[in-house]
Amino acid sequence: MSYYAPSYPPAGYGGGGYNIAGGPPPVPGADPALWGRFSSVDTDRDGAITATELQSALANSDLSPFDIDTIKLLMDFFDHDRDGMIGFEEFQRLSRYIKDWQNVFRHFDRDRSGTIDGSELRSALSRFGYNLNPRLLQLVQRKYANTPDYRGIVPTGISFDRFVRACVVVKQLTETFQRLDVDNDGWIQVDYDQFMSTVLSLP
Repeated sequence: MSYYAPSYPPAGYGGGGYNIAGGPPPVPGADPALWGRFSSVDTDRDGAITATELQSALANSDLSPFDIDTIKLLMDFFDHDRDGMIGFEEFQRLSRYIKDWQNVFRHFDRDRSGTIDGSELRSALSRFGYNLNPRLLQLVQRKYANTPDYRGIVPTGISFDRFVRACVVVKQLTETFQRLDVDNDGWIQVDYDQFMSTVLSLP
């Protein structure tokens, strides 16, 4: 079976539904559980959620919240009117996107640890068509490695939310490089490895 990095619009490993009353879904045929989940984090009941509220709705398999940088990435993809919030219809599309990534994550999490290690990351990126050399792969691992939990313990590997962000960033950087590499010779003003190293070294 072929696996591709899900395309963002034209991630458990995510949290489940909440049994909180919020009235019927505003969209005919919408999943009541998904609406309940949306309503549970829409604390001011304005029909839209902020990045902070979205973070409350999404969790990794160990129940840790999504990293705020991943939340910002998702908001950037799905906040089409750029008002800093997403409505329920946007939330539905975001949830489908997360589910697509969950399937990818489960496929490459071969040891069922709930995180992605170096060899699993290499396998995933290679399957997506991104064959990073060992130095760049190690740099990606370090950049997206898990942070200490509330006990001060650093889980090994890369969590689901950080795996999504890592794959999306590598995809975006590669596509940017390819657009600039008009003669397709692997060079722009710097070579590919220097370009990736420079960008991935940024905060």
